[in-house]
Amino acid sequence: MGNTWKVRSIFQACLWWLGITTANLIFSTPGLALPLSPGDRLAVYIPGETYFARVYQINLNGDIEVPLVGNVKAIGQEPFELETNLANLLIDQGYFSPGQLNLTIQVIRFGPVNVAVKGELFQPGNVVVNRIRAEVRLPLAVSEDNLHVTGEPPATRSLTDALSAAGGVLPTANVKEIRLIRQGQEKIIDLSGLFTGKAVENPPLINGDQIIVPAAPFQAELVRPSPITPPGMKVFVSNLTVPALNNASSSVDNREEGITFPYGARFSQAVIANNCAGGTQKTNANRHAILVRTNRLTGETTYLDRPVEDLLRKSTKEQHNPLLMPRDGVACYDSRVTNIRDVFRTIGDVLSPVLRLVN
Repeated sequence: MGNTWKVRSIFQACLWWLGITTANLIFSTPGLALPLSPGDRLAVYIPGETYFARVYQINLNGDIEVPLVGNVKAIGQEPFELETNLANLLIDQGYFSPGQLNLTIQVIRFGPVNVAVKGELFQPGNVVVNRIRAEVRLPLAVSEDNLHVTGEPPATRSLTDALSAAGGVLPTANVKEIRLIRQGQEKIIDLSGLFTGKAVENPPLINGDQIIVPAAPFQAELVRPSPITPPGMKVFVSNLTVPALNNASSSVDNREEGITFPYGARFSQAVIANNCAGGTQKTNANRHAILVRTNRLTGETTYLDRPVEDLLRKSTKEQHNPLLMPRDGVACYDSRVTNIRDVFRTIGDVLSPVLRLVN
């Protein structure tokens, strides 16, 4: 076997003698590769051999299906560990002589992985990251042409990708102490640098990882677009009368579950976008706007009712002009002048037919 493979075998034997596994070192030892997951594609290269040397994909059971040998466990192993195991199998079954096999395994494409995400997130649950949108067909035989790109990290299989897939973190998330649990080992990761401009650790994930986002007090600085917060949100709005007679003429489009606002927008900005402000000041300045928020778990509804002019001109605190959250509702009510006018219009509409009959 090649010298590199021998060194790796010796290293693995030392770890075994010390009672240490690669899984136990995955969070602490630099230089170790990412453990393999179902869906990963591997190229097995053996100089001068074309039968066992081919492209393999790890199946849902975590194995690679090797001709004549059968299923070989791959999930959770480092590529060099799989090299050792596969080489030993091929030698033990008599396909190669001891000392004559030089086998190399290279990851040529990382597959999608399923991870569990819970805690302070908009949509906690199980998420799949690094989905393969278009099938990349590779030749079954291994050649120099399809081995020249190696070492490429998984493009969208990182911690931040999983948090984004779970809807992003809430403003009550403790982003300094995010817990990543893998094969019984836990690591605390600080992602606050995503909001302050400092470098952060963003580890790639493997199938079965668990992520827990702890709670913290409300932090307004987290309510803005970032790799782990929503880029935008849908808000339900209603403005039916003055200054416009309906949502259509107000350019308020509630199709597709509300209109879109950038994450970080406030109540006052929704009021302006909803055409609740402006118009004839004497008749419209006393309009009111209401912000409705429903707890997605309990169904409890809370609301904030504010005069439009005070909201736009006199907001000095967070509670006066709160940040919008996804699925909030914003509605506008007309001023007293408009209300009185419409009452008299209604009375006129009722009396008009009567007066015609009398006359």
